[in-house]
Amino acid sequence: MIELTRQYGRYGYRRIAALLRDAVWHVNDKPFERLWRREGLKVPIKQPKKGRLWLNDGS
Repeated sequence: MIELTRQYGRYGYRRIAALLRDAVWHVNDKPFERLWRREGLKVPIKQPKKGRLWLNDGS
């Protein structure tokens, strides 16, 4: 679980659980969420996009 979170930094617990399910692990979301919180894992906050300082027509 921790290796996958290092590899896929922006994935949350649901997406990581889906990856483990695809890898033939039988994982439910609820216990996985508890493990996620116990390990202190969090998805990093998405940075806002920077706005343009000029118009698109070159002016």
